[in-house]
Amino acid sequence: MINIGIVEDNVKIRNLIQRFLDMQESMSCKVAVDSVEEMLDHLKEHEPPDVILMDIQLPGMSGIKGIGIIKKEYPDIEIIMLTVYHDSHKIFDSLVAGASGYLLKHTSLPEIKESIENLVAGGAPMSPQIARKVIEHFNKPEPEKKPKSDLTAREQDIVNGLVDGLSYKLIADRYDISIDTVRAHIRNIYKKLHVNSKAEVIAKSLRGEI
Repeated sequence: MINIGIVEDNVKIRNLIQRFLDMQESMSCKVAVDSVEEMLDHLKEHEPPDVILMDIQLPGMSGIKGIGIIKKEYPDIEIIMLTVYHDSHKIFDSLVAGASGYLLKHTSLPEIKESIENLVAGGAPMSPQIARKVIEHFNKPEPEKKPKSDLTAREQDIVNGLVDGLSYKLIADRYDISIDTVRAHIRNIYKKLHVNSKAEVIAKSLRGEI
């Protein structure tokens, strides 16, 4: 028998899910409350359920904050978020806090039942829309990191000027420095980059090496 608890402040939704789950031969849903605080009070006095269905936007403490508190005190309780929210940060905040699944509220009652059974069997139930967001997050290519350059900010300015095709005089005008200062920076750039020509500096910059 899978014992289930519900934290949902919409009375109609809460009662509907509770009645449906309590009718299942393999399930019992005796506790359904409208806040994390009420669930915590219940847990102090009663045997903890195996699974809790938890909304995010609740009166008092949020469901995401509640996950962390419940999991700390009762680590064996599995928590499935059941919410209208499908934005990425709420999904990942919930999973990081310790949720084992994430369902949207348009999930049908039979699918909720199946998700609970899946969870107890070792799965991590998610609405298809949520699973896609999770997959997209992990498939996102990491931004390429530019190699750390030893160039100073001003030397990088000079490189940018070279890439833009400016002469030493125009670089000096752009940054309000003398041509001699530009030449001194160029010498330092050549030394740091181990190159001998302006073309090599430009090539390194265009390849993202500096």
